[in-house]
Order: sequence, then C-alpha cells, then structure tokens
Amino acid sequence: MYAIIRTGGKQAKVRQGDVIDVERLKAAGKEVEFAPLLVVDGDGKTITDRDQLAGYVVRAEIIGDTKGDKIDIFKYKNKTGYRRRMGHRQIYTTVKVTEIAVPKPKKAAKAKAAEAEEK
Repeated sequence: MYAIIRTGGKQAKVRQGDVIDVERLKAAGKEVEFAPLLVVDGDGKTITDRDQLAGYVVRAEIIGDTKGDKIDIFKYKNKTGYRRRMGHRQIYTTVKVTEIAVPKPKKAAKAKAAEAEEK
C-alpha cells in the first residue's frame, strides 16, 4: 500500500516506514498528519475520490531538521560594474511515515452489503 501526499507545494509517494525530506514544517508535536491525494491499496485498487479519501490519513513522525545544498546566486551586467553575489540553503524536515490509516467501514455499508447478499 502506498499514498501520494502533498506538502510544501510538492508531492511525494510514501509507504509505511519511508523516511523523506519535506520543506520545513513548524509542527508543535512530534507527529504530523497528511491528507493523501491518492491511495493504492495492497490489491492494486486506486482510490482518488475525495469522499472516499476523507477517511484516509497518513501519519508521520518528525525526526529532525536538516539543511539542503548551498545554492549560489550571482547577478552580473556587462560593462556597468553591477555584480551581486548571494547564497541560500533551504531547511528541510526529515519525516518518517509511521502508518497509512484506513477508515473503518460504516455499519450502514455493512447492512447494505448484507441485504444485497440476501437478494
């Protein structure tokens, strides 16, 4: 089973136990929840309907923060003496996916399934 989640304007494919880097999360606790955009279960069935996905939750544990690679920015204009040099290092949060929570079927759905079997 895997899920596609969105965080920091990007999407990531995650499975239970995966460790990924996402853009910095300012979470108060040690656990974070993501709403999946797509879920593929163990049988290969794909779920993309928003109503069905409402019950699914991807839970993850925050491991820590890291810095990405240095990006050098250099601006230059010819024959004018204009030169600017800057740099940037993005901060990432390392996250470990603990579970992809599946919603429990409703009792009404079980009752309808039982009626269908009787007919």
